[in-house]
Amino acid sequence: MASETEDSTLAHDFSPFFRVHRDGRIERFKEPQFAPTSNDPKSAVQSKDVVVSPETGVSVRIFLPKTTTTTQKLPLVVYIHGGAFCLGSTSSPPFHNFVNSLAEEANAVVVSVDYRLAPEHKLPIAYDDSWLALQWVVSHANGRGPEQWLNDHADFGRFFLGGESAGANIANNIAVRAGVGGLDHGVKMDGLFLVHPFFGGKEEDKMYKFMCPGSSGRDDDPVLNPAVDPSLPRMGCRRVMFCIAEKDWFRQRGWDYYNVLGKSGWSGEREIMETEGEGHGFHLFDPTCDKAVTQLRRLASFLKQ
Repeated sequence: MASETEDSTLAHDFSPFFRVHRDGRIERFKEPQFAPTSNDPKSAVQSKDVVVSPETGVSVRIFLPKTTTTTQKLPLVVYIHGGAFCLGSTSSPPFHNFVNSLAEEANAVVVSVDYRLAPEHKLPIAYDDSWLALQWVVSHANGRGPEQWLNDHADFGRFFLGGESAGANIANNIAVRAGVGGLDHGVKMDGLFLVHPFFGGKEEDKMYKFMCPGSSGRDDDPVLNPAVDPSLPRMGCRRVMFCIAEKDWFRQRGWDYYNVLGKSGWSGEREIMETEGEGHGFHLFDPTCDKAVTQLRRLASFLKQ
């Protein structure tokens, strides 16, 4: 993903994401952008931010489509954003807008996770934060959790997990973790969707290894290559949907995992959608194009099954 620099003032150059100075300072290239929440009851989707863990600052942004009653139950989705583990948040306009559209199209409550970013917070912190957020969401299954929107509107019989790019990697990891250890209140995950998922290859990914010092950065790490994860057959959901893009540099890894999952001994159903002529994350940068709309509708259909 990136190479080390020969500049004497720098230890690592992981452009266009960040650079690491020899004194330990992290230099980021992109300024954070912010999309506000909406509390307009007339809008198609309302949203609000909720702190999950005051100790760590981990929070979620909840998206609630317009409902007909105060207790109308809707499918529930936990979504994990991408950004190479080091960029973005639930309030980044591309992620906010995508989740807002997904909530409207699927008529689902969507909980978008705001995990702590690398490299300031070394991996696997992003995975642990996302697992913590998932457990917080599940704590509402008995209707007595701290967030009323989830108590009133979330149908835990239609419970999904998904993500995009690095977020898809995190979602896959915690779906396996949920299958191994189970979820509280007997909650079962219906489906998992992986949009342009990031997985590792044979060559060392220096940037990932820097962000996750305990990893080899290669495909012998089960987090980067689920094919070598002995727990894969226990994946904690009954359906998995893959969305990949023809010109995505991670396309083949997505296909490889789709095929491996089918041969792993996992007993669920899987489906895959490939968008021709598009690259990684195209739907975030041009959300109104025909192919982005088609992908969104396919995801919504998956959530409605």
